[in-house]
Amino acid sequence: MQKEYTAVNRMSETRKRYFLRLAARLVIFGVCLRLYLDGSGAFSVLTEGFFSGFSPLHVLWVIWVFDMFLQIVPVKNKVALGSQKLFALRFRPIMEKINYKALSEYVKTTTKAAYKVFALWGALIAAIGALYYGGAINRTQLFLISVAFYVCDLICVLIWCPFRLIMKNKCCTTCRIFNWDHLMMFSPLIFAGGFYCLSLVVLAFAAWLVWEVCVMIYPERFCEMTNAALKCSECTDKLCTQYCQKLR
Repeated sequence: MQKEYTAVNRMSETRKRYFLRLAARLVIFGVCLRLYLDGSGAFSVLTEGFFSGFSPLHVLWVIWVFDMFLQIVPVKNKVALGSQKLFALRFRPIMEKINYKALSEYVKTTTKAAYKVFALWGALIAAIGALYYGGAINRTQLFLISVAFYVCDLICVLIWCPFRLIMKNKCCTTCRIFNWDHLMMFSPLIFAGGFYCLSLVVLAFAAWLVWEVCVMIYPERFCEMTNAALKCSECTDKLCTQYCQKLR
């Protein structure tokens, strides 16, 4: 009995990796904040000289671009199923006949909830834009807000997610907006301009668009009623243990 309890409650490798990633993001935020407080010239890359010199922010740009690349190409492992469920590679169709009426209702319900989140986030970004154009914050501070969102993204996955109150999803693996993360992270950079910021926004939009198109074309991949890989009993990531442990 003790052995069974330990096996159920042992942290998965995916969850361990995500905690390491959260620690790395906290370090990145700390470094960026320190550079800002020290008045470093590293932030000049946000407006000029992206191709003419090197800055620590170039390393962060490469990391972010690589992360987005992993959202638009199929990856067999190391990437959470919640992020990769749009691809046929991670789709395990149920053996029963698909109830397309129920699937259609599921898509409508989750999409309606998703765009409530979209509207609320849009209102937040509009407020940030108003602060920027009103002179209350500058371009560098917009960047720091995005880095803060970068940290908050994994806090939502590993600790607590406010969007779950709207989405009503039981875990991140089944989340309708899993791959909205980069678009939400980089949306403050819309106001910053410059190649560095706008390239991130464009790539984030591309990752979001691929996700949304796949939801419309292949809805069966996003629903546990039709994709057996998303069921708690078949979960390999065990990423959101705090939400779904009672269901296994």
